[in-house]
Amino acid sequence: MKFIEDFKKFIFKGNVIDMAVGVVIGASFGKIVTGLVNYIINPFVGIFVKSGNLDSIKTVISKAVVDEAGNVVTPENAILWGTWIQTIIDFLLTALCIFIVLRILMKAKNTLEHKKIEAEKKKAEEEEAKAKAEKEAADAAAKAAEERQTLIEDSIIRQAELLENIRVLLEKK
Repeated sequence: MKFIEDFKKFIFKGNVIDMAVGVVIGASFGKIVTGLVNYIINPFVGIFVKSGNLDSIKTVISKAVVDEAGNVVTPENAILWGTWIQTIIDFLLTALCIFIVLRILMKAKNTLEHKKIEAEKKKAEEEEAKAKAEKEAADAAAKAAEERQTLIEDSIIRQAELLENIRVLLEKK
């Protein structure tokens, strides 16, 4: 049972599902690129190639052997340069499209990260300004309390001096 539970966890992880979707989309995209090469690029290239299309570009190593009835006894042996070039074009177009999509995604990701960093930086600056304002307010309150305490102490000293002066005056009478 542990194997089945582990398999379920593996299958239903987001990464596996994302990968499966990517494979399906990639296969469909491959068909689109192959269609582009076969039905648009290949005929266009055929204008410039004597044989008419890329598929017919080949180097025959040994010709096909045909019997009197027209049946192929031994098939032709050839290097299919045109098919190979067509496959390379498929690959390059697919790679180009993937590169463009990834580049767009990375730029979007970098933009979002940059905005997030800027927002965090702004928030940090606001918190720093708030902390500085609170510190300044606390310092001002402490200074005001210290000044009040000094005034109270000065007042007590003056009152003590006055009381002493009054006592001295009363003793002289």
